[in-house]
Amino acid sequence: MARKKAEAHHGGAWKVAYADFVTAMMALFMVLWICAQDKKILLATSKYFKKPFNAITDKSVGVLQGKDGASKGRDDSIESATAAALAFMQALATELSRMINLKDVQEEKAVEIHVTSDALKITLFDRTKHAVFKPGSAEVTEWGRLVMQNLAWTIERNKLKVYLDGHASTASLPGGGTADYGPWELTADRANAARRLLVKYAVDPKMIERVSGFADTKPGLKSAGDSPGNERITISLSPHR
Repeated sequence: MARKKAEAHHGGAWKVAYADFVTAMMALFMVLWICAQDKKILLATSKYFKKPFNAITDKSVGVLQGKDGASKGRDDSIESATAAALAFMQALATELSRMINLKDVQEEKAVEIHVTSDALKITLFDRTKHAVFKPGSAEVTEWGRLVMQNLAWTIERNKLKVYLDGHASTASLPGGGTADYGPWELTADRANAARRLLVKYAVDPKMIERVSGFADTKPGLKSAGDSPGNERITISLSPHR
């Protein structure tokens, strides 16, 4: 009985020895493979064994590199993020177009909506039938209030950052205004009037990033300085990050 127990006890010893042998062979092959690599791989391997949790970076061996030297993984991530942001902005543009009934104001071209990868730019023009402000003042029309209300709902629901820029034409004020009140004051007041309405309609004041008045210093690309097309307010929206 004792002999059988002894045989049973030593019967699995060869398995342990074989496992040790296989491990040693694997280690040998790894060392031979590493020694045959270039200096970059040797350096990366050395860093790994010194600091295994910090050695792998964007420049580590094994990460595909882009044409500009950046990691391929990072490039793909940036492209995916940009595509997602663009799709989000396009969805917002479609939603706003429907809410403002953009087709109804296209005849006068009272509203323009431009989409970029990280922002939505809405330009509201003071047209004859769809003026945002009453002539020569910062008093908002009923149409302007309707637009601000719809914008406020979209801004608050999507937690968007807001940039408000007021613009005027050289003919915004009779005689160019006075020494105390000119295009600079008018456009700043209009931007602030828009801000107050957005906040009134539930936009968090902290989401307002900028309120600016540019007077008549930035006319449209194809507009003369006194063109009514320069009477406008621009509202840029971007995701909060």
